[in-house]
Amino acid sequence: MTESNDFVQIRHAQKSFGTLEVLKDISLNVARGQIVAIIGPSGSGKSTLLRAINDLDALTGGEVWLDGVQVNKKLPHRQYEKHINEMRQQIGMVFQHFNLFPHMTARENVTMAPKMLKGLTAEEADALAEEQLDKVGMLERIDYYPSQLSGGQKQRVAIARALAMKPKLMLFDEATSALDPELVGEVNQVMKKLAEEHMTMIIVTHEMDFAASVCDRVLFMDQGVVVEEGPPEQVFGNPQKDRTRAFLRKELDETE
Repeated sequence: MTESNDFVQIRHAQKSFGTLEVLKDISLNVARGQIVAIIGPSGSGKSTLLRAINDLDALTGGEVWLDGVQVNKKLPHRQYEKHINEMRQQIGMVFQHFNLFPHMTARENVTMAPKMLKGLTAEEADALAEEQLDKVGMLERIDYYPSQLSGGQKQRVAIARALAMKPKLMLFDEATSALDPELVGEVNQVMKKLAEEHMTMIIVTHEMDFAASVCDRVLFMDQGVVVEEGPPEQVFGNPQKDRTRAFLRKELDETE
């Protein structure tokens, strides 16, 4: 991990939908190679913050920077499209509901973007798909369609698809929350492996055990602000804020 703490910078992020203020002046730095978990109740702004990083949810105010380049630049439409497409190639995102193309096999889902956006030949893209699907334990199902895969398998293909673009940063938005409990472990295992490889990751999750065991930092969000942040042993073991303690108590009650 580098000593620099500004690989990802979120500066005074604000987001409103009409009169509803979802993000309220959030600033956050993530170092290269760091794994950050964002926890908090539904409606606290976690997913909105994550989606703002690649400008899927455009901020009302504030800036997002990745590796010294501003992501959400104000540019004329055509220049902005070119710029944001280049930035999004560096930011892999895995959603709750997989978003695989149902008419394409795992191989085709993984190879499409590298061929279209990076100009890889079919042979190069195939080799890349095999490498990434092998990494997530899905090589033997490379020619299966999404309808032939379990939820956990689909999510692993979605991770392989994101990794195939060789991103600098991976975002996970509740990647396991749509899965049956017995399938959660297989996706978490892939994320743990990426953590061991020091992939920079920001993970919105409701799984406290995963956040505690894998992440370097935990942010607790509520009502559009970061209430508390720190290493997992502090946030989970000795939370400083009443709101954090109340949230963790509620989570513990629900899992028992």
